[in-house]
Amino acid sequence: MRKGILSLTAAAAALALGLTACGGDSGQTTTSTASATASAAKAGKIGVILPDSKSSARWETADRKYLQEAFTAAGVEFDIQNAQNDKTAFQTIADQMITNGATVLMIVNLDSGTGKTVIDKARSQGVATIDYDRLTLGGDAAYYVSFDNTKVGTLQGEGLSKCLTDKKADKPIVAYLNGSPTDNNATLFKSGYDGVLKPKFDSGDYVKGPEQSVPDWDNTQAGTLFEQMLTEQPKIAGVLAANDGLGNAAITVLKKNNLNGKVPVTGQDATVQGLQNILAGDQCMTVYKAVKKEADAAAKLAVALAKGEKPTASGSVKDPETGKDVPSELLEPQAIYADNVKDVVTDGYVSKDELCTGDFAKMCTEAGIS
Repeated sequence: MRKGILSLTAAAAALALGLTACGGDSGQTTTSTASATASAAKAGKIGVILPDSKSSARWETADRKYLQEAFTAAGVEFDIQNAQNDKTAFQTIADQMITNGATVLMIVNLDSGTGKTVIDKARSQGVATIDYDRLTLGGDAAYYVSFDNTKVGTLQGEGLSKCLTDKKADKPIVAYLNGSPTDNNATLFKSGYDGVLKPKFDSGDYVKGPEQSVPDWDNTQAGTLFEQMLTEQPKIAGVLAANDGLGNAAITVLKKNNLNGKVPVTGQDATVQGLQNILAGDQCMTVYKAVKKEADAAAKLAVALAKGEKPTASGSVKDPETGKDVPSELLEPQAIYADNVKDVVTDGYVSKDELCTGDFAKMCTEAGIS
């Protein structure tokens, strides 16, 4: 009887060894793979809503790509959609994501009202929320990930001032093309560049020219508005444009009037178009925000939340409407001029092939982009 038991035990051991050997050959039952699979199985689904694809190229060319890469590397299920500046679609997408099992919702709001409605509904159903790039005022999201947007505006103000000095402008008239009035970031940008330029207006060194906020960051409207501004004040000597799209709209109008290159224009986002305008001498500067770092920071929080963890943020931002401190990750922006456009290429945000096309090939060489 004991001999029979020993034989059965030996047979079972042999079978187990055989199965392990087969698993080893297929590479599918290693401890690390099994752990990763178990971790992914425990994680919930992450939903991301981007705002549009017209106000800035970054949302589709950078943010989507980097978020997708980060989620894929983490082995979590995700769904990234774009609301295309449609508030109804924004809410519908959020509802669908929650219905389809999202346990974390990351949004770039179109305005704080719509964003708050979405966040409130998500929270009522136990879905964790993250404000990505734009803070939803009164929204009470669990986390906020962005850049230091006041610093972005400061760099723009300093950039325009530098370029006006380089042009030896005397009491220059400065026009403003602000971002969308429904975007809290636009308010922060303006706070930053006002901090640099207002003292110059007050002292009489600069003259405050016409100012317009551009609804929904719409570049077509920006062109129309700037054309009206230039008609009203033909001696505009500098343009504080809140991003590259608005800047290009102003540059297009300046070209029609043979003023491009003579009137410094700022920007933001380090888009290919913005960088090409800088290389051509039509744009003074832009602000580079390393979107990969922003996306990676947001993805890290989202993945942790999807796994049921409670991650900590390195800082906080006070919501001006509620007075609450929102756990936040704020990244540092960088000013880009003609002499350091290559930094954006070196960082991999844009490629030489897409930047240095046609007439820009020679300009790239002169700028040290190789």
